[in-house]
Amino acid sequence: MSKFEKSEWAEREHAKEFMENADIYILERKRLFAILKSFYRYFLGNNPSKRPVKVLDLGCGNAALTMELLKEDKKINATLVDGSLEMLENARENLSDYPNMNFMHKTFQELLENGSQDDDILPHNFDFVVSSLAIHHLHTEEKKSLFQYLYDHLESGGFFLNIETVKAPTDELESWYRVLWSEWIEENQVKLDVKKSFEYLPEQYKDNPDNNPDKLQMQLNALESAGFSQVDCYYKYGIFSIYGGMK
Repeated sequence: MSKFEKSEWAEREHAKEFMENADIYILERKRLFAILKSFYRYFLGNNPSKRPVKVLDLGCGNAALTMELLKEDKKINATLVDGSLEMLENARENLSDYPNMNFMHKTFQELLENGSQDDDILPHNFDFVVSSLAIHHLHTEEKKSLFQYLYDHLESGGFFLNIETVKAPTDELESWYRVLWSEWIEENQVKLDVKKSFEYLPEQYKDNPDNNPDKLQMQLNALESAGFSQVDCYYKYGIFSIYGGMK
C-alpha cells in the first residue's frame, strides 16, 4: 500500500463523492448491511456480561457500519479509525447523538507500526472488529500482518467481519465479475433514476494502483494462520464478499 497521504482517499473531493454515491455503485450495499446486522444479532446480540459491546470500526469512512450496528444496539462502545480527515469528520457528525464514540485519525500503517503492547495506540481489546472496503488497499503481507494485529486486539470469543472486494480465482471470472458489477450499477441507476453514469467504475477499480485485492481463499487461510476459528466467507456476489472469523 502506498502511503495514505499519496492515495486518492487523502483527497477531500474523492471522499465526498464516495459518500454521496456509495449506495449506487457498491453492489448490494443494503444486503451487505443486512447481513452485518444479522451476524451481530446472532453472535453478539445477547451479551451475557451486560456491559456495552466494544466495537472497532476500521477504515470507518462516514461511520456507515457503526450506524447500522447502532440500529441493533444503541449501547455499543465504538472506536472509529480512518486515515481520511474528511471521512472522520463526517463520522463524528453522524454519531454526534451517541456518547460512547471514540474517533482516531490513523492509517493502517500507523496502527501496524505501533502495534506492540508497549506503545499500542488502540485503547483496548474489542468484542467485534468490522471493516468495509478498506483492507483491499493493503498488499498481501500487510493484510496478513493486519489480521494478526486484529486477532491480538480481540477479546476471547470476539469476532472480525470484513465487507470487502476480492480477486477472482481466474482472469476469465474476474472479467465476468466486472461485467456483473456494471450490469448491477446500470440496473440500480435506472431504479433510482440517477442521471450520472457510474458504469465506468469496475474498469476504473481494476486499473487503480491503490487497489490490491487478493483471492478470497488466501485471505481465509491468512485468518486461520493468525489463529481465527469459524473462518468462512459469509456472503459473496462477484468480487464483493463478507468474510471473517472468531478468536
